[in-house]
Amino acid sequence: MSREVWPGKPWPRGATFDGSGVNFAVYSQVATRVEVCLFDPADPTREIERFDLPESTDFVHHGYVPGLEPGTLYGLRVHGPYEPAKGHRCNPHKLLVDPYAKALYGDVDWRQPVFGYPLGHAQQDLARDERDSAAGVPKSVVVSDFFDWGNDRRPDISWRKTVLYEAHVRGLTMRHPGVPEHLRGTYAGLACPPVIEHLQKLGVTSVELLPVHAFADDSFLDDKQLSNFWGYNTLGYFAPEQYYASRKTPGAAVAEFKGMVRDLHAAGIEVILDVVYNHTCEGNHLGPTLSLKGIDNASYYWLMPDGRHYLDFTGCGNSVNASNPQAARLIIDSLRYWVTEMHVDGFRFDLATVLGRTGEGAFDHNAALFQILHQDPVLGRVKLIAEPWDVGLGGYQVGGFPSPWREWNGKYRDGLRRYWKGDENLASEMGYRLTGNADLYAEARRRPQASINFVTAHDGFTLHDLVTYSHKHNEANGEHNRDGADDNQSWNCGVEGETDNADVIALRERQKRNLLASLFLSTGIPMIVAGDEMGRTQGGNNNAYCQDNALSWVDWNLDERRQKLLEFTRKLIHFRHRQPVLQRRRFFKGQHLWDSEHKDLTWFRPDGTEMKAEDWEKPFVRSLAFLLGGDAIPTPDERGQRIIGDALLVLLNSHHEPVTYKLPPAAQGQRWELELCTTDDNRGPEPVKGATFELIGRSLAVFRQVTDVTD
Repeated sequence: MSREVWPGKPWPRGATFDGSGVNFAVYSQVATRVEVCLFDPADPTREIERFDLPESTDFVHHGYVPGLEPGTLYGLRVHGPYEPAKGHRCNPHKLLVDPYAKALYGDVDWRQPVFGYPLGHAQQDLARDERDSAAGVPKSVVVSDFFDWGNDRRPDISWRKTVLYEAHVRGLTMRHPGVPEHLRGTYAGLACPPVIEHLQKLGVTSVELLPVHAFADDSFLDDKQLSNFWGYNTLGYFAPEQYYASRKTPGAAVAEFKGMVRDLHAAGIEVILDVVYNHTCEGNHLGPTLSLKGIDNASYYWLMPDGRHYLDFTGCGNSVNASNPQAARLIIDSLRYWVTEMHVDGFRFDLATVLGRTGEGAFDHNAALFQILHQDPVLGRVKLIAEPWDVGLGGYQVGGFPSPWREWNGKYRDGLRRYWKGDENLASEMGYRLTGNADLYAEARRRPQASINFVTAHDGFTLHDLVTYSHKHNEANGEHNRDGADDNQSWNCGVEGETDNADVIALRERQKRNLLASLFLSTGIPMIVAGDEMGRTQGGNNNAYCQDNALSWVDWNLDERRQKLLEFTRKLIHFRHRQPVLQRRRFFKGQHLWDSEHKDLTWFRPDGTEMKAEDWEKPFVRSLAFLLGGDAIPTPDERGQRIIGDALLVLLNSHHEPVTYKLPPAAQGQRWELELCTTDDNRGPEPVKGATFELIGRSLAVFRQVTDVTD
């Protein structure tokens, strides 16, 4: 007896359980027929039932099935034209993942016929393969949205107080001795008390998780017995990655992810997701047919004029065409779902320039998707962070995104790296980078918080490796060290790789402290990478995307040196939290404000005189000093009251020789106290004796103005 299928509704899209049954809705402008296939939970490769979606409204094919329950495994088959030369790749022999599926079950099996064409055929993708791919495709899962959130409240942390911590769910927890073994590498493991305690003691406010959208491993990595560890290979934009769930039952990842968010929120920590809406795992014209490609290829992807080939702004074979209303809707619907149902606090958009490409593929900061995000009542209140580049023409857009976007600032990263390794002609560059990047954002009337300041990220060297290797060492990736960036602006301090040389080790530790101190003393939003606070190494691998092993996992077994770095990092972050002058929301003017004792910002030469215009252009200037006026903050606090904090004096010396600085006078009745110095991780606070201070080569010192108490 065939199953009863009612007409249903064209919204919401996907499979929606209402307590009595499931409504299915699938958009495809080219489909002539859409089938839903159900699979045996005991053997997900075995199809047990199939039915058509009986109605179509505005190209949305829909139907309602009474009695169907959560946990049901299903897939789609889309009938329609298979005409690659016209951009159409419908093939009902290929089971498809519902792009709105809220959970997936199973993995892509590359041994199965998951390609829309016969591999090795003389006509390549122009020929249609008619073998059933169901055994090799993950199954979509019907999910109930019910979850007991208790008293969950968003931390709602302002940008000026935000400290980002980029982490990988699995990489952060796999080696943590305080996480039960069965929870390591999972959402529940990340929410374990020892991990949360580490985050709280460190002082970070927001965890930025590498992709947790369901993704597929690449076939070429599978052949090499490697995996796509980072997860930038999305298959489903609504489903949390099942690999990170401690329970492997269909749909279990959804509740476990929600539980993780709830526990982090209870600890006052935000959850921000790294999302990959710029491309999918389906690759180019020779890639597999797993979801969007077989549903409505021409609506979702950027295609070349010949219709067959893909415009590739990502380097991954395809690019999602966010200028198409249906692709834009998929992205917006996904984002709303993660905010409303999963309670996340924001997003970091991988290769975000792709999402702003319109017309012939040029970037437009007024692109439709950006306008929707800005106007949306749900998404307009969460954190939006762009990786402001892609690999296409005109793709580098640091400073080019509109409000309310914040941007990963690659110019900040490169400037700090070059300065501390001793490059020339960097005085003015450092002046801009340390004080809010006005050269990038002021003209567009954006604020210093537009910049996400970072020295390292998941992609590239760790902080330890940045000062230990001058060249990448990616042999473990199986690509003969050809992958990964060659221009890292790194310096090994005289010896390539690990060493027992005490002088080299001391210099490297000082360089780590210099980079971290510069980061947390800079105006803007600081971001660090999980493990950098503890000296994590990847052995010089600057592209560990395929290393799901100890090379990528954070090592929590700390020796004395790594423990000291952790304590120094905690000290820095908590110092930043206490200092309003480091959380400015407007650019400096170099002027006295209100009745301030100091200008809001003053730059000094080592001899104590204020820097002049010509000083910034001298190529060998590596020793700088700047004073931040704690009583010259123009913006009020949340209650409209004037903010008054400490005045801070920062000395920077990237020269290899010591430099003696003449300290500028403190305000009347005040004196300078050394707060911290990178020459020694334990130094400070301590009184300053005399009017000068000698700073050894490649080091930094911070002074705080305090009340002068005399007998």
